[in-house]
Amino acid sequence: MKALKPSMREDKRYLLVSGKNVKENVEKAILDFIGVLGLSKCGLSVISHDSGKAIICINREMVDKVRASISVWPEKMEVLRVSGTLAGLKG
Repeated sequence: MKALKPSMREDKRYLLVSGKNVKENVEKAILDFIGVLGLSKCGLSVISHDSGKAIICINREMVDKVRASISVWPEKMEVLRVSGTLAGLKG
């Protein structure tokens, strides 16, 4: 299969999220706030997670909606940083 041109690829953003059970709660929060179609549009993937923090990857156009869904979730979660690269999050 031929690789996609850079202009055809989705632009991604990486979010550093902190809270309890981040891996499960982020998906539930997005699903509850923007629904199944919004969850599929954001292209959510969890890059890494450890105690209390996780790095998630989402589509660039959905950053505001994902941040809003995380902030209105009943359990305490917050977005610490947003970056275009993984190196930008760790620095």
